[in-house]
Amino acid sequence: MDLKRDTVITVSSDRYAVQTNKFWDNWYIGAGGGALIFFGDHNKQQKFGERLSPNFNFYLGKSFSPGVGIRAGISGFKIVGLTQNGSHSTGEQYGEIPWEGFWLYKQEFNFYHIHADAMFNVTNLVAGFDEDRFYHVSPYLGLGWMVSRDEPIEREVSANIGVLNSFKLSKGLDLTLDVRGSMVNDRFDGELGGRRNEGFMAASIGLQYKFNKRNWSKPITTTITYDDAEFLKILDQIKKLADDNESLREQLAKARDTTITNIEVKKNMLAAPILVTFPINKSTVSNEARVNLGFFAKLIKETSPDITYSITGYADEGTGTPTINERLSRERADAIYDVLVKEFDVNPKQLKKHHKGGVANMYYNDPRLSRAVITIADILINE
Repeated sequence: MDLKRDTVITVSSDRYAVQTNKFWDNWYIGAGGGALIFFGDHNKQQKFGERLSPNFNFYLGKSFSPGVGIRAGISGFKIVGLTQNGSHSTGEQYGEIPWEGFWLYKQEFNFYHIHADAMFNVTNLVAGFDEDRFYHVSPYLGLGWMVSRDEPIEREVSANIGVLNSFKLSKGLDLTLDVRGSMVNDRFDGELGGRRNEGFMAASIGLQYKFNKRNWSKPITTTITYDDAEFLKILDQIKKLADDNESLREQLAKARDTTITNIEVKKNMLAAPILVTFPINKSTVSNEARVNLGFFAKLIKETSPDITYSITGYADEGTGTPTINERLSRERADAIYDVLVKEFDVNPKQLKKHHKGGVANMYYNDPRLSRAVITIADILINE
């Protein structure tokens, strides 16, 4: 007899709760272009517009959660400024008034900047994840390696901080505004001056594409309910069989297996029902249970071959999740089936396997007796 059951799936309403995705989910790439302004020893003598130079960037990133991720990228192109010692000079003098007898010359050199950033999506961290949100702001910080490509070549470790602003265009595509500040050693432009450090501020507009899986799923709770009338009917049938068998009543009362001896076998007999219990979260058949199963198998083989027996696995509803209990009850039924067929040569055609997941206390209000497998002749419970 199969139990009727209803399954209710509930999606969490907690805006901060999400399921963890696989490693290859939530990756993205981006690219953009804009301008940067370099802060060197003499650049403040220039007009603002003369200090700007083009800048491009490309990056690959991954989000570990809606609020935290990492990315690695490369940016750069050209830096312009002023030099006094002639480093990276274009040869063009700047201005007509010398500074303490020294002239300043225009400076220009190419560079690239490799960097890795830790990303923090403040919008999701504060307001919770929303797949349809239009705007996200993500501050970041990180380290990099900045290299000037023209002589004199300098290579310096950089410290970086910035803000990535993203605007949703579609499920997979965002428009981005990336503002980054980077700081390196004073010698990067080939000239040591009064600064301890120098660096640049860059802003770029670009596009960011997110690979599948792009979003985050809410946690789901599955609740399974059974038809109480049918369930109680089965329990009542099992109880009546237990009451008619002294050895089984003793086994249930002591929560242990009882050895069956001195059985007279007749062809029209049925093998008496047998119950095997298991420890919490286990599906291993003990040696004591195997002894009883051996007697049980002998009866099956020496009585009518037309009789079939149901092997039904159960788990204790009070421990474990519905998913775990469903698996445990199935594995326990499989274990008893394997012992009867593989160890004691019972005909598989006489056995049927079932599993009922987690159930409430079936006997004597003792949850240990619900972590069990019951094997019984089918004809005794057919209606």
